[in-house]
Amino acid sequence: MSTTTTRGVARPASAKASPARPRRGLRGSSTFNFWLFTSPFLIGLTVFVYVPIGWSLWLSFFEARFTVTPSKFVGFDNYWQMLHDSKFTGSLVTFTVFAVFIVPATWALSLGLALLVNRLRFMKAFFRSVFFLPTACSYVAAALIWKMSMFSGVRFGLMNTILGWFGVENIAWLANPDPPWYWLVIVTLRLWLQAGFYMILFLAALQNIPPELYEAAAIDGAKPGWQTFRYITLPQLRATSTAVILLLVIAAYQAFDEFFNLLAKTTWGRPPLVELYYTALGESQDYGEGSAGAVILTLLILIVTLAQGKFLGFGRGDDK
Repeated sequence: MSTTTTRGVARPASAKASPARPRRGLRGSSTFNFWLFTSPFLIGLTVFVYVPIGWSLWLSFFEARFTVTPSKFVGFDNYWQMLHDSKFTGSLVTFTVFAVFIVPATWALSLGLALLVNRLRFMKAFFRSVFFLPTACSYVAAALIWKMSMFSGVRFGLMNTILGWFGVENIAWLANPDPPWYWLVIVTLRLWLQAGFYMILFLAALQNIPPELYEAAAIDGAKPGWQTFRYITLPQLRATSTAVILLLVIAAYQAFDEFFNLLAKTTWGRPPLVELYYTALGESQDYGEGSAGAVILTLLILIVTLAQGKFLGFGRGDDK
């Protein structure tokens, strides 16, 4: 071993630090770390999502009344019964019409709020938080608030109080299907709950539009306002608009909480999920027909989503 001398004192030469050895084994591998962090999520996803979906698909081919372990195979009889059930098919038609109205209304309101908030010069974060706050509200709690304080059928409800100032009699908003005032309650509730979330998506897309486009448009003589919005802003929001519309269509067919809590056990205005709830968990407890209805609803959502994505050009490049 070599030594060095400092002021007559011999000291051993410092040995060069050996390079750190790479950790071997499972703990040092990226594969182990990946499965360590993702396995709880994958286990929960398998147990609570994939297994119920597969079990529901299996039940749809069996006669399953009051049991989830049937033995009598009936083929497509459950599907035939559901497609000939006027209540279920009526709910599909009703909520197709509901989606036709609620989707463009929510899209327009969300985009309008995003345009207004994006133009603010002060307190932008405050108004962004105010409009987004209803998104964090529970659908059940919001439905009860809408039912008991806003659209109560008695004169103490807020809407009936306002109408009373103009001499209008009290309206039973949720107690009578003719006229169908309950749609006004449900549509306003859904707009209040969803508009803030999609506003954030549009707001993020608006902030990503290059300002040079507006400067070039001003030089070319484009007037600020409708011309700028039509020829610059709206085309730049095509991808975001397509994604928002697809999400809104899926959410419309999956409506459950507000309808179940607002309309209780009424026979009108039931969405498909509420109708399937009473089919599978009602007095008959027919899990076979309920599962078949769930498969039909899933296929309908898939077809509508794919058709709408094809029509709107979802996934295509901006130059196509």
